[in-house]
Amino acid sequence: MDSNAVTKSYARWAPIYDRTFGAATAGARGDTVRRVNALDAQAVLEVGVGTGLALPYYDGRARVTGIDFSSDMLSKARARVARERLDHVVSLREMDARSLDFADGSFDAVVAMHMISVVPEPDRVMGEMVRVLRPGGHLVITNHFARESGALARLERAVAPFADLLGWHSDFPIETVTGAARLSLVERRAAPPFGMMTFLRLRKV
Repeated sequence: MDSNAVTKSYARWAPIYDRTFGAATAGARGDTVRRVNALDAQAVLEVGVGTGLALPYYDGRARVTGIDFSSDMLSKARARVARERLDHVVSLREMDARSLDFADGSFDAVVAMHMISVVPEPDRVMGEMVRVLRPGGHLVITNHFARESGALARLERAVAPFADLLGWHSDFPIETVTGAARLSLVERRAAPPFGMMTFLRLRKV
């Protein structure tokens, strides 16, 4: 997907995101952040923070920074932080994940939920997330990845040409994440709903 398609897609999704895709992925989001909390990271970056649905799940020990490409999504995230008094959220910034405005090694953990398959140049985004992660820090990704076989795999391939309209790639390969340089896979498990998502925890080496 190109940047223009992403902007249009999320401007279209922002008003209904929480009640649609956000509701469907609530279980995976809560489970992911609970696992991030267990890492006891001091500085956390959430890439693709969207409307801020995950922000209330952080337990407050970490200082959380969120970024998103969509100003429409971020306006809802800022309203959520103010409404729910989420003091552990230190900053929400509009930013292109392909060029993160943070120094090398700035974060103990980087979290990306349901976003790596929607960004332009995902390999470049992976490189940036690894760059801002400190050595030994954790990259946590929850996402839908392409199946290799079966009826759902055929459906994913059939839907793939409509990525710009849907706002995500149904046939996104997991190797884009697991094959990224300077990362070692620590944990992989199925995530809700119904195991359709995959939770990945990787460590920067």
